[in-house]
Amino acid sequence: MPSKIILASKSKVRKEILDKNNIESVVEPSNVDEDVVKLSLLKEKASPEIISKNLAELKANKISTKKANQIVLGADSVIDFKGELISKPEDREDAMKILKKLNGNQHFLISSVCLSKNGSMIWNYTDRATLTMKNFSDDQLKNYLSKITDEALYAYNVYQIEGEGRNLFSNIDGDEDTIMGLPVKKIKEYLSSL
Repeated sequence: MPSKIILASKSKVRKEILDKNNIESVVEPSNVDEDVVKLSLLKEKASPEIISKNLAELKANKISTKKANQIVLGADSVIDFKGELISKPEDREDAMKILKKLNGNQHFLISSVCLSKNGSMIWNYTDRATLTMKNFSDDQLKNYLSKITDEALYAYNVYQIEGEGRNLFSNIDGDEDTIMGLPVKKIKEYLSSL
């Protein structure tokens, strides 16, 4: 296993998952303009899964071109609701719209990871979890949103599975690390093989 990898992400949760799993990492955000990439891929009718994979690879490759012989981890998570890509909310009104759409329905959370070296992908993996949201009144959804800080709302989409968000769901089928944005078991398996 490499002694240290570079995490091409500002996500505190992803860094915490790596730390908890004894994978040493240095944070260097890729600052990829995700919206431009998403719009371009959506025009090509790309599925949410393909968009997630492409973004993870783009982030890893961008940092990897500047860091000779180092392994860079890029990651991306999206919500797939009946084939529609749901991105992070732009504001609280948008967050409410997203919650109303997911309310009482099942959706998939897709997390993709990519490891790159010298500007090229050397490994990638995508995992999905199935989440079923309970039925809530608008007032209950507003109450939930009032408990979420702006930082958390814009960093982790409309729910934090490790916090208040767990109460939104009647059923969660999938790996918790995947839901939090990093399917770390598969990353460990791959890094151990190096």
